[in-house]
Amino acid sequence: MQYDDAKVEDAVLALLGVFEFENGRAWKRFDFDVMEALFAKGLISDPRGRQESVHLTEAGLLKAKSLAQWMFGQR
Repeated sequence: MQYDDAKVEDAVLALLGVFEFENGRAWKRFDFDVMEALFAKGLISDPRGRQESVHLTEAGLLKAKSLAQWMFGQR
């Protein structure tokens, strides 16, 4: 699947803006509360621990791909 790079870049920048703190600083990873909420909804594996990645559940992967196509798909 092809994605519009400009849309993806804008989305990442928007997410950095959402989670910005101290007048412009932003973590490189996503907010812990958001990750916990996705875990509680059964969309990802438990984000707590030393691992640097999470696993999308079957439902999470389907929803993620659908959202990616809707938000970033080339038309």
